[in-house]
Amino acid sequence: MTKKQRAEAVSQLLKKEYPEVKCALNYTRPHELLIATRLSAQCTDVRVNMVTPALFERFKSIEDFAAADVSEVEEYIKSCGLFKTKAADIVNMCVMLRDKYQSIVPDTIEELVTLPGVGRKTANLIVGDLYKKPAVVCDTHVIRLSNRIGLADSTDAVKVERQLAALLQPEESLDFCHRLVWHGRGVCSARKPACDTCAISDYCKKLDVKKK
Repeated sequence: MTKKQRAEAVSQLLKKEYPEVKCALNYTRPHELLIATRLSAQCTDVRVNMVTPALFERFKSIEDFAAADVSEVEEYIKSCGLFKTKAADIVNMCVMLRDKYQSIVPDTIEELVTLPGVGRKTANLIVGDLYKKPAVVCDTHVIRLSNRIGLADSTDAVKVERQLAALLQPEESLDFCHRLVWHGRGVCSARKPACDTCAISDYCKKLDVKKK
């Protein structure tokens, strides 16, 4: 079985297991997803979703965030961790969105990664979720599971992104990543994977090692 065949087989199994998937972060406006994703660094999506309603009620637009006092933004996001850095990034990215992009969130990875605090993971999520373009979002779950099922051989997010992009059907890539995230949270955890109930255990390299 080639890696592409393996990727397709895993994709189909995950599709049956999680037929309806979407981004776990709650948002209603494009810039809100950008901000929520920045907040999610080293923080759970559950915690971010608890914080953002009040934050987005206080600062409703890109212009509101751009004009905000960083210290006030800090107060809303303290429980997300690294709040000082994140607050500064949020304000500065919105200043750049306002001044350079006419308050429109860009639709290319190349433009998005020029924004303060935005890396390739965030940029891929934006172009995929907002603009429905092919995207490979490599968070910790995607990296870990991709290695376990033999689709990647690196812990470097950029390398894993490229490896998966070469194997996945472009129109399926974003949902594949979302499904891996849901699977990583609910079944294939880092410390105690539930191998007995795993829908993709037949493709797990870790189990192959155990069997030998």
